Amino acid sequence: MTTDTLNLSDTSTWLPLDGLAPGFDAAKAELTDALVGRSFTIVDEDGGRTTYRFDADAVAWESDPETGRDDVEVIEVDEELYYAQYTTAAHPDEAVTLILDLRSGHALTVISTLGTAAPGRTAVQMSFTPSTIAELELRGEAPAPTDELIGRRVLWVYSTVHAYEHVYLSPHWYSWHCLAGPEQGLADTDENTVWRVRPGIYVFTWREKVIPCGSVTIADHRDQKALRAHGVLFGTDEAGTGATHFTFGAHGRLLSNTVHPVEYDPSRPLER
Repeated sequence: MTTDTLNLSDTSTWLPLDGLAPGFDAAKAELTDALVGRSFTIVDEDGGRTTYRFDADAVAWESDPETGRDDVEVIEVDEELYYAQYTTAAHPDEAVTLILDLRSGHALTVISTLGTAAPGRTAVQMSFTPSTIAELELRGEAPAPTDELIGRRVLWVYSTVHAYEHVYLSPHWYSWHCLAGPEQGLADTDENTVWRVRPGIYVFTWREKVIPCGSVTIADHRDQKALRAHGVLFGTDEAGTGATHFTFGAHGRLLSNTVHPVEYDPSRPLER
């Protein structure tokens, strides 16, 4: 069946998250063992502390009063900048993304929580917690929300089969359009949140309203012709009774950049 005979607007026919997974991780970076045997304590703005110890394929964590040890994947994004991703046996409805910048001494934790969609609320909700690493000297800027991606149109290629374009519209919205793959022809506009962790390197997250899922990625935009991203998709499985969680990677390039007149800048404060 071709897209000419499909009703692309019938969201009931859209693939569940499980249907996207086969082959979607073809561009995933190799995992690193650089953190094996090392421990870090991150301290948030309220003084809350979480300690992590990394082993070969797992991370032991302690955050009073809870402790755990879970499988983890760690990717080196840039020199001394790491993306760690895991789910906890204690909280199967949560996925944890930990960004550790050992050069600056800063960290960012993103917790994705899977619930039920409701009016004005996507199924996956996210919290963002900037922290410092107690064992390290602070040398750089802390992670912070940013508008720097607004106006960019980017092509992301996840495999020889999967390709999407992203258009970053505002601090709250972005549009995606599948150019190749099982979702070819589908498009939507969904919620996004963007944090800057280093110059040109961003934590880009999204939360979909049609498929109950969300994603946390870290994307290197420093070379506009050779962008690189690493991420996770987390959401409801096809049966609707459990969670699906898988990591992926992508190579990208900037297609265009829109510069808005100042008076129509999407990042300006909302008027009511």
